[in-house]
Amino acid sequence: MAKPLRGDEILACVHRVALSRGAPFAYSAPVTSAEIERRRRDAESHRRGTIAHIHEHHPGAEMATGVEHTTALLDAGAALILTPHLPVDVEGGRRASVQALTRVGRFHDRFAYAPVVIKNNEIVESAPTRRTLTGTLDSLTPAEAVYADGIGIRSTPTVTRNGILLAHATRVLQAMGRADPGARAAMIDRHRQVWWLDLTGQNYPRFSLSTYDELYAQRRSVIAAHERWQAGESDFPTSPYWHRECLDCPFAEHCHEELEASDDVSLTRFTNFDQQLLLREHGITTRYALASLDPQRARLARRRVLAPHEDFKREDVLGRAIDKLDDLIYRARVHVRGSSLRIVDFEKMGCPSADVEVDIDMESYGEATYLWGAYVTVNTATANVRTGYHPFVEWGYLDATSEAELFARFWTWFQELRTTCHEQERSIIGYCFWAQAEDGAMNRAVAVPVPGGPTMKDLEEFRTHVPAEWVDLHEQAKRQVQTDGPLGLKLLASAAGFGWRDPNPSGEASMLWYEVATGAEPDAMASRQRILDYNEDDCRATKALRDWLNGPARSLAHRDEFEAPDHR
Repeated sequence: MAKPLRGDEILACVHRVALSRGAPFAYSAPVTSAEIERRRRDAESHRRGTIAHIHEHHPGAEMATGVEHTTALLDAGAALILTPHLPVDVEGGRRASVQALTRVGRFHDRFAYAPVVIKNNEIVESAPTRRTLTGTLDSLTPAEAVYADGIGIRSTPTVTRNGILLAHATRVLQAMGRADPGARAAMIDRHRQVWWLDLTGQNYPRFSLSTYDELYAQRRSVIAAHERWQAGESDFPTSPYWHRECLDCPFAEHCHEELEASDDVSLTRFTNFDQQLLLREHGITTRYALASLDPQRARLARRRVLAPHEDFKREDVLGRAIDKLDDLIYRARVHVRGSSLRIVDFEKMGCPSADVEVDIDMESYGEATYLWGAYVTVNTATANVRTGYHPFVEWGYLDATSEAELFARFWTWFQELRTTCHEQERSIIGYCFWAQAEDGAMNRAVAVPVPGGPTMKDLEEFRTHVPAEWVDLHEQAKRQVQTDGPLGLKLLASAAGFGWRDPNPSGEASMLWYEVATGAEPDAMASRQRILDYNEDDCRATKALRDWLNGPARSLAHRDEFEAPDHR
C-alpha cells in the first residue's frame, strides 16, 4: 500500500508529494535552520499548553494514547477526546492528525465528532460585513458557540492550510462513520480563541470539502502515477517548479539546480502556480522570455477591449488574466540584468539628509520591545553631539510597563538630541526601515503611562513635524528601486555594499539570541553583545542604504530600459 496522504500534503507541491514517495536521484535533507526549529518549538509549546488547559477545565476529557484507545473512546461516546490517534483510512489512502475531537451528537446509533486543530497563528481579522461563530476553551462545542459580528476568517495561506487539515480529518471521520453530518470543525488560534467553521457550504471556498476533494483527487492521481513509475511502466510523473513552499523543502537544492539550468519562469518572485501555467501556455517558459515582454502594454491590458478579429499580443491576453503582470516582468528583468533597477529618473533618486542623522532600529521578543538602538551621524559640527551608537535595552523582566519605561528612556534621550539641534539651528532626521513596526512599538509603549514618558500627542508632533524629522527608508526605496522580489533591508543594504558582522543576521535569529541572553547559560553575556552588535549593524545598514540612494544607485539601469537580443 502506498504511503497514506497526510493532511499537510493536500496543499503541498505535487512534485514534493511524488518525491517523498521515492525520488529518481539521491539527496540528503538540509539541516533545519534555528529559526524554523524555533517556530516548531513555539507551535508545539502552544499546542501542549492549550491541551493542558482544556484537560484541566474539562474533567471528563479523555487523553487518547493510541489508535485502539481512540477507537474505544469513540465507541463509548466520550464527550471530548484530546490527542486522538485516528486510524488510517485505507480505502481513501489518508492519515489525519488533529488535536481534539468533540462530540456533537448521535446519528444512526453512532456518536459523531467534529475535529479541532490548535494553531499558533492568527485566524480572524476585522470584516465589517461578516460574522463568525466563536467559542471558548471552556465550552468546546459548536452548540455553545455564538456569532461575533464584524469578524471574518483570514484568507492567508496559513489559515487555508489549517482549513484543509480539518477537511482532511473530516473525510477520515466520515470513512469511520464518526463525522458530524454538518461537517463542522474548529480552529483554536494563538490567543486560545475558538472559531467554528462549516465546511460544507461556500462560506469558506478555499478549504471547503468540495475544494478539498479536488486537491485530494489530484494528489491521489500523482501517487498512482508514481506507483506506475516505480513499477517501470512510465516516466516520473511530476517536474519541479519554484514557489514559496520550496524554502523549507528537503528537495529544494536539487529542484533549484534543475530550474536554474533552464532559467525556468517559476523562479520569478512571486508567481503562483496558476500564473505559471498561463505564462507557459503562451510560450513564456523562462525568466528571460518574461523580461522581454512589454510591461506598459501589460499594465494597460485590463482596460483594453479586445475584439476577436484584432491582432493582439501576448501582453494583451496575459495582462488581463494576471494581476500586476508588469511587476513580474520587472522582477524578471532584475534577474536578467543581474542587479536592481531604477524605477524613477536618476535625478529623482535620493533620500532626505540632515545636519544630524539618527538611524533607529528596535528589537522585540514576542510582542514587546526590549531594545531601541540609534546610530548618530554628524554631518555638520554640532556642540554636544557626537557620531556613534546609542543602545537602550532591558534585559530583565519584560512586560507592558518595563517596555514603556524603556521607550521613555530612549525618547527622553532622542528629544534632548532634537532640542540640542534645534537650538543650534541644525536640521535633524530620524530614519527607520519599515516605520509600521517602529510606529506600532511606539504606540504600544505610550499606551502605558509611566513617569516622564511621552504621550501620543508627543508622537504625533514628531511624526508630522515640518520639515520631516521621521523618514521611512522602506517607503523611499519602494518608490525608487526595483528588486527581483523582496524589498528588505538585508537585500538593499547588501546591494549598497554593507555587510553585517554576524554570519546569520536576522530578526528571527535575534529572538533565539535573546532567549540565551536573558537566561542563566554561561554565554548569556556574549549573546547580549551579539544582539547589540546586530542592532548597531541594522542602524548602520540604513545609513548605508541612504548613502547608496543618494549616490551609486543613480547609475542603475532603468527598469523600462530593456532590449532583448535576437536570441539567448
